[in-house]
Amino acid sequence: MASYGCTCGGLLQPLYLILLLATSFLQPRSALANEIAQVSEQLALTVTQANEIAQVEEPWKGRVVNDLFAEYNNVFRHGNRNAASHKWVRFLLERSEQMTHEHLLYMFSGFCGVSGSPVRPSDYNRYRLRLDRVDGSGKVAGFFHYCCWPCVCDTQDFIRVDTRNVTAIDGITRTYNFAVIGNPCNNAQELQKPFKDAFGRGTSTLAHDAPEVRCGENGELLQAPMSDHGFVIIAMFFGAGDDNNNNDDNNNNNNDALALADSEPQKSPQPGRISEVGGVKFQDEFEFVQMCEDRKNNGYNSGMGEIFRKVAAISPIEIGVPPQGVFGSLASSRLAEGNASDEECSAGEEGKAGCR
Repeated sequence: MASYGCTCGGLLQPLYLILLLATSFLQPRSALANEIAQVSEQLALTVTQANEIAQVEEPWKGRVVNDLFAEYNNVFRHGNRNAASHKWVRFLLERSEQMTHEHLLYMFSGFCGVSGSPVRPSDYNRYRLRLDRVDGSGKVAGFFHYCCWPCVCDTQDFIRVDTRNVTAIDGITRTYNFAVIGNPCNNAQELQKPFKDAFGRGTSTLAHDAPEVRCGENGELLQAPMSDHGFVIIAMFFGAGDDNNNNDDNNNNNNDALALADSEPQKSPQPGRISEVGGVKFQDEFEFVQMCEDRKNNGYNSGMGEIFRKVAAISPIEIGVPPQGVFGSLASSRLAEGNASDEECSAGEEGKAGCR
């Protein structure tokens, strides 16, 4: 069966970058920094950090979101679904080539990306948000289906948008917008750190409250699909009409979502109010400004409490900054060495390798 998520073009470029870093002690720091930046830009165009996810061979007969809910115990084998929606994502991506584009979108509307709770999609639980793309190219407007309104606040604080290619039953590979967070396994010890429960139920840990957030020996979040820039995918970020099965092209839907972002929100927040633009009904994030502030002031004692927030805060996404990885680590290390060399240079040695 075919798989996706790995772009093989430009394999010589990563090798060149490694060679560049290995021999960079011969170059002045400024020249090294410029060359690394140029190669990094080229790599961004040809290499994805999305991990390969193989298709399962066993046919899946899921037709409605209730069929997805029925897989709960197969998806979550180590405990509850708290902050583990990446496992719903993986289940669907492993079966994407058994589904049409429209059916895949519909199935992705069947769970909350923040809590991991099963959700029956409706106009009332569709929320519009405007989130930053991880590459720093700006904000994009889109929709989530949530289990409850506090997920709006947690999304605003921690979730960003990235892309990944997915192939459907028609054999066409499309680029989708996904909601992403940083990899909590970059600092896995934080999962064992005690904290006070937001609802006054004593002290707990993420390892206890979010048992499906599990780390591998190489620092990977087990079973997590990764985005093109190497972040953890936890949900799809729908464009206008995506979750209504009204459109055939995801990129066009994203343009619709951007158009929706230009519509003015109401002047006074009114939680629960349904807005409608272009035939799409939703609750706008603007309606919850004061409620999110009140929730913050009360220690996040609603929704999931702090479980998702603490998972996402372990390795928060910095816009325009790549996640921890081999190329980023090597480049950062080499540039740090260049800075150290600068400090050792004495007057009159500006032309020496490693000096400015």
